[in-house]
Amino acid sequence: MQLWEATGSPFIPLSEFSDPGIAKKYGVKPDAETLDILNTLARQKEVVVVMKIYWGDAREKICEAINNIPLSCIVMGSRGLGKIKRVLLGSVSDYVVNNAPCPVTVVKGTDREA
Repeated sequence: MQLWEATGSPFIPLSEFSDPGIAKKYGVKPDAETLDILNTLARQKEVVVVMKIYWGDAREKICEAINNIPLSCIVMGSRGLGKIKRVLLGSVSDYVVNNAPCPVTVVKGTDREA
């Protein structure tokens, strides 16, 4: 983890990242259901999915990743915080929308996920 703290991890294929030992090596605990969905979609759509882990302030690290990888666009989720919580806690998606050097699409979660 400390080796990759400044630059983020190397790209990790989804098949490797799904191995609990690999995830533990990077100090993360990915959601099993999310990994299952990603693996299923990757097989169905015949795409290669890779992960890259960053440590630190999510707002800054996402914008940093956009520049370093580089990305031509980004799609990200929103937890749907209310206006007061968003003011107090800040919003990662708001920050990225206003600071990213590429187009950003924010997808709201369903009521079930809120």
